[in-house]
Amino acid sequence: MHIDASILAIAFAAAFLVGLGKGGLAAMGTFGVPLMALSMSPIRAAAILLPVFVFSDVFALWMYRHHFSGRNLRILIPAAFVGIFVGWLMASRVSDAGVAILVGLIGLGFCVNNWRIRHHPPEPRAADLPRGVFWGGLLGFASFVSHAGAPPFQVYVFPQRLPKLVYAGTGAIVFAAVNAAKLVPYWALGQFSTPNLTLSFYMLLPAFVGTQVGMRIVRIVPERAYYLFLQIALSLVSVELIAKGFGF
Repeated sequence: MHIDASILAIAFAAAFLVGLGKGGLAAMGTFGVPLMALSMSPIRAAAILLPVFVFSDVFALWMYRHHFSGRNLRILIPAAFVGIFVGWLMASRVSDAGVAILVGLIGLGFCVNNWRIRHHPPEPRAADLPRGVFWGGLLGFASFVSHAGAPPFQVYVFPQRLPKLVYAGTGAIVFAAVNAAKLVPYWALGQFSTPNLTLSFYMLLPAFVGTQVGMRIVRIVPERAYYLFLQIALSLVSVELIAKGFGF
């Protein structure tokens, strides 16, 4: 099957960004769908990227198998499954633009508030059930409709000030579970056509390379710089989602 060179180049770049995200640079993978949507519909872009996410998850799980927060996993994963189910039920009724705007506003609002209090940092906030259920449910819903679960995850987990490897590992496990759970609904919605899966296959190698690069960056970057990068990345992703939602 012939694939246009420009589409292939964009797909490879998106796959590399997904790999960076799985390697620990949270929010980078969220650029995948917006980038691929430059050359195709957002729905098709999400379908093509899902197998790439799942493939990258395998390596991320191995790399961070000793670094995670068990309490966050017990709260976020079940809540995210509920969000996925709601997204599946509403798949034909929900506007991609509306979800993009909502997730973008959440992420941007979090960053603005975080920068506002940077000179008077509060005490680290422990994982709690009410907030975790809310943000975990939103994470699952946003991830199902646009692979944009990173902002809700960061809003909930970032204030806990986890060690950077624990933060990265917790995210890796949560999103591995979420992406695996999305396979059946996406298949049921008819998104896994032969052309889509073929392009997904071509994207596996750049995704693997991105995972390795991301992991090495996380391990060598100082913790303060790492969290600053996460905030900047989340801000950029949020602005992109809002602009896309409004049709810019």
